[in-house]
Amino acid sequence: MYKKILVGFDDSEHSKAALIEASNWVKRHGGSVILAHAVFFDPEEFGIAPVQLEKRLKIGEKICIQTKEMLTSEFGIEVQSLLCEGDPPTVIVDIAREKKADLVMLGTYGRKGLNRLLMGSVTSQVVVNSPVDVLVVKKPCTECTGEYKSILVPFDGSPSSQKALERACHLSKIDNAEIKILYVIPRYEEMVGFYKSSSIKKSLFQEAQKIIDTAKVITSKLGVSVKDEIQEGNAAEKIVETSKKLKNDLIVMGSYGYTGVNKAIIGSTAERVITNAACPILVVR
Repeated sequence: MYKKILVGFDDSEHSKAALIEASNWVKRHGGSVILAHAVFFDPEEFGIAPVQLEKRLKIGEKICIQTKEMLTSEFGIEVQSLLCEGDPPTVIVDIAREKKADLVMLGTYGRKGLNRLLMGSVTSQVVVNSPVDVLVVKKPCTECTGEYKSILVPFDGSPSSQKALERACHLSKIDNAEIKILYVIPRYEEMVGFYKSSSIKKSLFQEAQKIIDTAKVITSKLGVSVKDEIQEGNAAEKIVETSKKLKNDLIVMGSYGYTGVNKAIIGSTAERVITNAACPILVVR
């Protein structure tokens, strides 16, 4: 399924987790790993201290060599390391295209502000612009096995969520994973201020069931049995809550893009899930 995995690596614990996850996947299922280390050097900084760029490139080269040797020794897999100069998210996206990668794996990190964990800027930009699926690894290195036994798929009937469901089914066949489909009924009254009568509520649940039935048709054609659940509320919050309750290994979801000022912006639900979920998230293109 994923045979050529590109990992953005900066020698942090978060990126090490992504690298170990990718290595375990390749060891279990075959393929190869491309390790990409980007050295960014601001032009203004370069003008003040140009010698620093050479130093950083040498450090980066050492990191790549040592990490590649470690992966080859511990996992016995094929690894290609690339040292590049440039803005990390741009470098990762460009390499994914040039090397025809099947999947990009990244670690993520956050900082607390106003009680909200913010997704790392590199991860966010790669998720937005990557030409292929992106797996955001959110767990310690010791838990990175490259195996997924319990998958949650948020589904709303859109083409994007249908692709995500299909991808989850393929993963299920590989590792015999259980799949739970979740549809969240929006709270329209909070958005437009209408009164929700019992008849309106019944109609919303009937529509929700139709959407779930659409998902079951897809999974049935792929020969995969699934469980389903319908909830009501904020989509991102319910996805995160459900995943935590089920202790999922993975969330598989589609991404939504909007073009403005020549820049794609990831859908707010996907971004909030990536920010707040405890388990890895696979964003499907």
